[in-house]
Amino acid sequence: MIWDILICEIRQEVRSMMHGKAREKQILPVMAFVILMGIVSMFSDMTHEGARSIYGSFLGLLGASGAVVGFVTGLGEMIGYSLRLITGYIADRSKKYWTITFVGYAVNLLAIPLLALVPKNGWILACVLIIAERIGKAVRQPSKNTLVSFAAKQIGEGKTFAIQEFLDQIGAFLGPVLLFVVLYVKQGSEYSGYILCFLLLGIPALITLSLLVVASKTFPHPEHFDLSEGHHETKKYRRSFVWYMIAISFLAMGFVDFPLITLHIARSSYVSAKCLPLIYALAMLVDALAALLFGWLYDRMGMKVLVISSAISAGFSFFIFGMNSIGATIVGVILWGVGMGAQETVLKSAITTMVSVNSRGKAFGLFATVFGIFWFVGSWLMGLLYDVSPTYLVFFSVAAQILAVSLFFITSRTKEAAIR
Repeated sequence: MIWDILICEIRQEVRSMMHGKAREKQILPVMAFVILMGIVSMFSDMTHEGARSIYGSFLGLLGASGAVVGFVTGLGEMIGYSLRLITGYIADRSKKYWTITFVGYAVNLLAIPLLALVPKNGWILACVLIIAERIGKAVRQPSKNTLVSFAAKQIGEGKTFAIQEFLDQIGAFLGPVLLFVVLYVKQGSEYSGYILCFLLLGIPALITLSLLVVASKTFPHPEHFDLSEGHHETKKYRRSFVWYMIAISFLAMGFVDFPLITLHIARSSYVSAKCLPLIYALAMLVDALAALLFGWLYDRMGMKVLVISSAISAGFSFFIFGMNSIGATIVGVILWGVGMGAQETVLKSAITTMVSVNSRGKAFGLFATVFGIFWFVGSWLMGLLYDVSPTYLVFFSVAAQILAVSLFFITSRTKEAAIR
């Protein structure tokens, strides 16, 4: 009798060990895919986030006003986001996720070294290239997010997008730091320094495209990672999804684009223009750490995480535009980074949990379209308000963020009710 019980226990332990090893073998390629795509994002962000750190001051140097900077960056974001509804639909219909991703990355990244060809007073040409860079991101983002989402069910939605965002923001940190070193060391005019920066950013752009080819050859069918059986649309989250879309509208409308922040800091003269990339690098470092934290928390707390993170970052504009000191600016930039980290991780994770596999491209596209339209409206309006008085910008931004927090709370409660 004892012997039979002992044999039974040994067999159960062996089965458990074999299951664990099988599970480990199954997870390893999924994790390798997620990390490789994260490294692609890292070099990509070195390029376009490095450029983004000097967009505002570069356009100002070329003769653009605050309203122009707000309009162009907002328009670029709106086009870059709204086009994702079309590119997401195309991705879902064609299933050519890798091809669309590569084309988008090429347009997104190669527009940046072309900024080195912009002449003095050529702010219109610079604006065209900045918008082209955003269009490239619109082409590749739904397909790229869908590719990554295939791995999310095995690893966890929050963890998957947290890993992506962490590596992504490491690149976003390194890019501005590189430009800071270049601008600090470079002798000559400020204009020539910016031109050199844009040229150097062509290097990580080419590395990104090379790694993307490697990823597509190594993992040609990442959709096989998704073992979920839910290929039909579910209706139980429809109400919470509506509240979710309304909430992200206000979040986008009140979140100041960083070029307007760098324009304000450059005009305030309490920080050298050469240090602007370093300030953006700080924001990206905070973004990376916040992404890891909130991504981990999302798998445990769900949408409540977005309520918490949005409440923490809601007052960033007051510190940056309302206090005009280096200490307050650093606090504001840190809060801005917290908000961005949560957005990039939790907003995407929520889409993955609400929408079935076959519709994720369209869902990411719809989300991005709404987000982009309201980002444009808010950016343009805040640029106009800034030209009148930065105080008006602060009131608008904080009010929109607080309203978003309230709506995220309603979304969280509605989703919990749907689950019950």
